[in-house]
Amino acid sequence: MLLSACGGGNDAQVPEAFLKTSQARTDRSILQAPAAAEAVSATPVPTATELMDWAEAHYAALFPGHEPDLTLPPYVYRHYAATGNYLGVAGSDIYLLGPASENVLLWVGTLADFAPLVLVTHYAFSDAQAARFLMQATLAPSDAEIANLRAIGYAAWLDQQFAKPVSSSNWDWLVSKGLDTNPDAVSTAIGVDAQVWQRLLTAGDSLRQRVTLALSEIFVVGFDGISGPYKQFKLAAYWDLLVSNAFGSFRTLIEQVTLNPAMGGYLNTAGNQKEDTRTGRLPDENYAREVMQLFTIGLYALNADGTPELDGSGQPIESYTQDMVTQLARVFTGWNLNRPKGETGPEFTRRPMVLNAALHSTLSASFLGTTVPANTDGAQALATALNTLANHANVGPFIGTRLIQRLVTSNPSNAYVARVSAAFNDNGLGVRGDLKAVLRAILLDEEARSDAGLGMPAFGKLREPMLRFIHWARVFKATSASTEWNVGNTSDPGTRLGQSPQRSPSVFNYFRPGYVPPNSAIATQVLQAPEFQITHESSVAGYLNYMQTAIGNGHADILPNYSAELALATNPSGLVDRLDRLLCAYQLSAATRSLIITTITGMAGSSDKDKANRVYAAVLLVMASPDYLVQR
Repeated sequence: MLLSACGGGNDAQVPEAFLKTSQARTDRSILQAPAAAEAVSATPVPTATELMDWAEAHYAALFPGHEPDLTLPPYVYRHYAATGNYLGVAGSDIYLLGPASENVLLWVGTLADFAPLVLVTHYAFSDAQAARFLMQATLAPSDAEIANLRAIGYAAWLDQQFAKPVSSSNWDWLVSKGLDTNPDAVSTAIGVDAQVWQRLLTAGDSLRQRVTLALSEIFVVGFDGISGPYKQFKLAAYWDLLVSNAFGSFRTLIEQVTLNPAMGGYLNTAGNQKEDTRTGRLPDENYAREVMQLFTIGLYALNADGTPELDGSGQPIESYTQDMVTQLARVFTGWNLNRPKGETGPEFTRRPMVLNAALHSTLSASFLGTTVPANTDGAQALATALNTLANHANVGPFIGTRLIQRLVTSNPSNAYVARVSAAFNDNGLGVRGDLKAVLRAILLDEEARSDAGLGMPAFGKLREPMLRFIHWARVFKATSASTEWNVGNTSDPGTRLGQSPQRSPSVFNYFRPGYVPPNSAIATQVLQAPEFQITHESSVAGYLNYMQTAIGNGHADILPNYSAELALATNPSGLVDRLDRLLCAYQLSAATRSLIITTITGMAGSSDKDKANRVYAAVLLVMASPDYLVQR
């Protein structure tokens, strides 16, 4: 017998068996209902609509297309005519009827059961999920931040971070140390490293600093490529610029990067002059090339999902030509430092460069389908060029992929890239290049949030050495004994980290985003592993030796606080659990965990020195383990 249904939609009748909920059989496996989540004060529960939307997305063979909600007491339900299946929610119970259930009414679980799957991009349902998110989004988790995130959810947490005041600037920190009036600062590297380390190790706006670090590896300026006076102030001002724009407009970011004195010196826009037919001088092409290749569109035309567009022969299509580089270079002439004659001090390092019209090329410039007419004002020519670049179809997938690689995984799926690209193109309000929307898309994507990635060998990324050190210092609340944050240059791979902030050896960053370790399983699987380009025998040993010294209070200036860990020194299992939580998001394998616990248990543990040695050894062993070194 068939009964009439209410609520409209494409279904007029439902089987009588669908209404006999008291006779339903139990089968929790058919939609793979998860085990109960860790309880929090108010565990979120999905609505019937959210549950059925999720089922359509994940079980398209059973629930194809997108059907409307229908109502028939006690149900909100959907009918899938193509498969004959009914999926409904009565109160908090979920039922399935149709060929998928062999036409027997099945109870498959409750809305609360499916909350960790349906709301995986909304809430952390365990401390492990919260810690994992914080390791992608910030420089280190803490117990307080894990609790806060679980209480309010991912979106609200991001809102909190976006609203946080910007931490004190690197430039102002240098001034507070008297370097603006120190004559040694004019021509030496004094303060160069300290100005950025102090911000990375202490700033409260951790999401902003994590994103800034990522941006600094895309829009690269490195110490060795900067010339002229006050290098520390130039680098500080550049970091401050990236910090200020980390949650802003991509179009604004690319303009401020272009006119920044550090970038001007690094890629030769500062002092770049127009062509001179008498001497044969031509505009420098360095910035014109790199602003396309590395900062905006990349070498090849891209589809929205990041895959290359192919020509009729199946070959990638170049996104620009050498002639375009030559012509675009004309736009970047006439700009130079804004340092009035006779001015002393570093103030010019944070002022945008200014235009000298007499040195700006008046020739036309054609590139990427745009022409800047001859005799165009220099400022207008620059605006036209940057508008063209920022509006290019490649920018969304190009920048989106780079940020995903820095924050989440080296090998995002094409679908993941496409979703992030869509957010770049339109934040939902018709705005293009909103970096807050891009970050939401990256960090809240199901590919980033689902626990499925933990079991996928291709998911995740090797932690960068400097991120490992920052993570350690923040987890253990390190302080500077001198208040000078004398971490120094950690670039030496044999004795230090093999990487140091703002000290990339070239504009191509410390490693290439598409690097593939040769003769490796990674290469066989056609995967990318950028960070492996700076990973070798010397760097592995150098990292371990450096961290052993730092962890054991052997660093002269950076002092960790192990009070919470020392309290657990006589409880090796509890100690390792705490380190697993804050360093690995509970991703230590059972074998690794057992090995470390056994090792610590075998160490003396009665005196204060013994307890400290237990803590040092436990931290080092965790940070040396593959379970830590690979961020998943």
